[in-house]
Amino acid sequence: MPKRAALPPGLIVRTGKLVWNTMWHTMMSQMAPRSKSGDYVRPESSFRSREIFPKAGRYRLIVGMSCPWAHRTLVTRALKGLEDAIALTIVYPSTDEGRWLFDAPADLPFADCRSLPDFYSSASPGYKGRATVPVLWDSVANTIVNNESAEIIELLNSEFEELATGPDLYSDSLKQDIDALNQKIYATVNNGVYKCGFAQTQAAYDQAVTELFATLDELDEILVTNRYLCGNALTLADVRLFTTLIRFDVAYHGIFKCNRRRISDYPQLSGYLADIYQLPGIAQTCDINAVKRDYFGNLFPLNPGGIVPIGPGWDSLKQPHERAAIARSKPAQSKPAQSKPA
Repeated sequence: MPKRAALPPGLIVRTGKLVWNTMWHTMMSQMAPRSKSGDYVRPESSFRSREIFPKAGRYRLIVGMSCPWAHRTLVTRALKGLEDAIALTIVYPSTDEGRWLFDAPADLPFADCRSLPDFYSSASPGYKGRATVPVLWDSVANTIVNNESAEIIELLNSEFEELATGPDLYSDSLKQDIDALNQKIYATVNNGVYKCGFAQTQAAYDQAVTELFATLDELDEILVTNRYLCGNALTLADVRLFTTLIRFDVAYHGIFKCNRRRISDYPQLSGYLADIYQLPGIAQTCDINAVKRDYFGNLFPLNPGGIVPIGPGWDSLKQPHERAAIARSKPAQSKPAQSKPA
């Protein structure tokens, strides 16, 4: 029999690129909403109550261990000494379903909820928004109090003082500095890494990655004379930065293309990261296996093969950092990075 003519390689390549590009944009539109210019646009959180009735056992946090936004609440809970007062439920992302699943829902008021969307629908019938972590749940009122991480950590800091043993992380004297840092860090670092990874045009990526590393450079300079971002006292600004930095070399540097430098290449930021990691209770909130598995295994449009890299690890965070010497040398003055409109 005569041999069939093979398809021209160029046709195969062009067809494959067209099909994959179309599928990629379709999947990305579901996972990461974009602006007309291709910038990632993070949707707003839906539950924003600040009404708290502090009582041990009344409230519960629902978190995913890989999520940096949920990790903020775990770190704050640990720093405030609220582990016994506020219960914890961990959910796990499903590679195939694209949603958070409960491993053992029996410890929740909604024992029949298999997934986080089920939980949201049970808590708020008719809810059509995103089912995200973290969630602060009131087991007495049977309601979601808040699902915005920036607000939850403020509530954990201020509204549970009679149950807490840790320091004030958002003191009146530092609020102006903390807020200025938070605004800049959120726009260019916390959300900035996602704007790099989820950018759908070259221009959007170029802008996001430039802003990201400009801010990291500024923060490294601040930490030359400050042990922490606002001086010698740990604040919520440090909590918010920490959960992005600890994922940076492990995940964002690779899968989100934030690869101009690593955090380990920054002399101050790397020591600062180790300093916070070594604070009592913080290492227990960090799960490198979950971070690697969920970023590389679950973000299919960014890593279709699902191959999880073997390195790097977090062993360097256990090494001496000598950051305490900065606090002893002289009173540190905070130098918040200048905010730009988000």
